[in-house]
Amino acid sequence: MSQLFGEVAGSYDAARPGYPPEIVEAIRAYHGGVPARLVEVGAGTGRATELLVGLGAPMTCVEPDPRMAELLAARFPAVEVVVAAFEEWAAPPGGVPALACALAWHWLDPETRNRRAYDALAPGGTLAVFGHRYAYVDPAQATAIRAAFESVDPANHRDRPDDWFHADIAGSGLFADVRSVPFRRTVPLTTAAYQALVSTFSPQLKRPPELRERVLTAVGATVDGFGGTVVLDLRTTLVLARRPA
Repeated sequence: MSQLFGEVAGSYDAARPGYPPEIVEAIRAYHGGVPARLVEVGAGTGRATELLVGLGAPMTCVEPDPRMAELLAARFPAVEVVVAAFEEWAAPPGGVPALACALAWHWLDPETRNRRAYDALAPGGTLAVFGHRYAYVDPAQATAIRAAFESVDPANHRDRPDDWFHADIAGSGLFADVRSVPFRRTVPLTTAAYQALVSTFSPQLKRPPELRERVLTAVGATVDGFGGTVVLDLRTTLVLARRPA
């Protein structure tokens, strides 16, 4: 499953929305300055990397899919790219000062991800996990789009709470000073842009090709019915935690 997105590596970066620039300052302030090194787990094509390089720290990106990693390395030649699953990657002796993960925490082994993150960090090191929740400004659009998905594929794809990973990290009992920083933006998308976004979602990638096309046709017709624009209520949550010194 960690290599599911390699199929759409070429379009992933263009279709996915970026992250609020304020995340950089929030991490810097929490850490108490610029980390001596930052490791990003599940970096993909670098959608979050382009933000995290703004910290000014030397970076290592760990990405399991070679297709995504190839694009990542081409975009960020100054960043060290390691093609490996987080579960296979070995942190340097003594650990790293900061570890980040954007929209990939749920792909990591739920039984071991917190322990592995803890073990990868140096004492006093910072963990920064962040991700989006895609909602809609207009409740009528939300209802209509959900109905469009379900009319083609009635499988139940449950949405996690906005800050589910806060509970996951805090519940591990391993980290100190666990806090959430929420961000919220409105993002208008044309029908084509929304279809491109949907094409990068894991439930869509798991569908057979014929069903994927039917889903895109259904949601496209729905957005066209609203004048060809959907407005996302994009909710981004940053969770910060510290390995006790």
